[in-house]
Amino acid sequence: MLDLDDIQYILLNRAPARAGRYEFLTFDSAAAGRAWLSAMVEQVQSVAAMRASIADEKRWVTLAFTWHGLRALGVDEASLATFPEEFRQGMAARAAILGDTGANHPDHWVGDLTGPELHAIVLLFTRDIADRAHYQEELASIRAGAPGTDLLSAIDVEAIPPFDHAHDHFGYRDQLTNPAIEGSGDEPTPGSGGLLKPGEFILGYPDEVGPPAGLPQPEVLARNGSYMAYRRLQEHVGKFREFLAEHGETPAEQELLAAKLMGRWRSGAPLVLAPDADDPELGADPQRNNDFNYAQDDPHGYAVPLGAHIRRVNPRDTAASINRHRMIRRGATYGPPLPDNAPEDGQERGVAAFLLCASLIRQFEFAQNVWINDKNFHELGNERDPIVGTQDGTLEFKIPTRPIRRRITGLPAFTTVRGGAYFFIPGLAALHWLVAGG
Repeated sequence: MLDLDDIQYILLNRAPARAGRYEFLTFDSAAAGRAWLSAMVEQVQSVAAMRASIADEKRWVTLAFTWHGLRALGVDEASLATFPEEFRQGMAARAAILGDTGANHPDHWVGDLTGPELHAIVLLFTRDIADRAHYQEELASIRAGAPGTDLLSAIDVEAIPPFDHAHDHFGYRDQLTNPAIEGSGDEPTPGSGGLLKPGEFILGYPDEVGPPAGLPQPEVLARNGSYMAYRRLQEHVGKFREFLAEHGETPAEQELLAAKLMGRWRSGAPLVLAPDADDPELGADPQRNNDFNYAQDDPHGYAVPLGAHIRRVNPRDTAASINRHRMIRRGATYGPPLPDNAPEDGQERGVAAFLLCASLIRQFEFAQNVWINDKNFHELGNERDPIVGTQDGTLEFKIPTRPIRRRITGLPAFTTVRGGAYFFIPGLAALHWLVAGG
């Protein structure tokens, strides 16, 4: 059974929030960090507490730490050495593995996220912007009460209207696919795969191949925690619209091209089930909008191109050991929406996302390296993910059609990595252990 009283809520639940704030912190001493954490730990909701109070709660808080942050809190070197190498190194040091080159390189990241001074992140989600302002002041007051705990940077996030469903700045419906975990109380929607073993996402439980292994020590750190990869992706909405206009003569052709790049219409309707025209009712129906596969339903990519975004980030039945590479995705949009038909306005906007998993190297880094940025994925030869892959203007995107496939060359970058980091999300008992000094 999952210990729902000890697991931070974000691992199994999505907050019903329209606003939020991510704060990145540094501690100048272990005493400062522990004083801050002592005041913050009571703000953190477990899965059980979140579910019990969801109707009345206005804010939800998650705490996580870098490897350097655990050291700053006073965790001893023997314990620190038990964490996996990729977490100890941090995301910036793994840039070559992740494909973060060119404009995506950590040298260009913002927010002071690449150095050892980044110690902790506070994820605050609130019902609305007014609630965010109130609880932001509360977070500032807690920091002020723990001298030596300082704010490195922060980013405000909020949903884009209309609020009937989550969508990104490109207009694509979001939050459609997440794995269902055995023991969580959730059931998978049709086509989403069966219940996955909790150890794929939460430390201390069996995973798809057996009992847990390679866990951090001591035992309190080895149970009910998880790893989190943070990615801040700027979306170049004006460039995306210009690309659609350049390669689609009519609005209908432009919408089809947008769907081909993603693998879904912007309504969320999958091309496998609606290859010729959008079907918003299908896109909004969780009992139908994931009920498809590729090996039999679309083996040659006539509906969803072999290199489309959703086919890369979740190859479904065309990838070996798919359940060993799944991740839980959380996050939100940031920056003001770009009005329809408006050119780029110089303001940054995008998605600030988190990928949650039990193994950064087997899940997040594998997806980045093998699925998103491998130019020969599905033997395509000269492509990367058209939405989030590293693009330098030399690659292409192929759309299978009969009798001759369409080939678009010189694909521009529609997104740019603006920041990232690796974090460890402790269980609540581990948070109290850290307060006590380990």
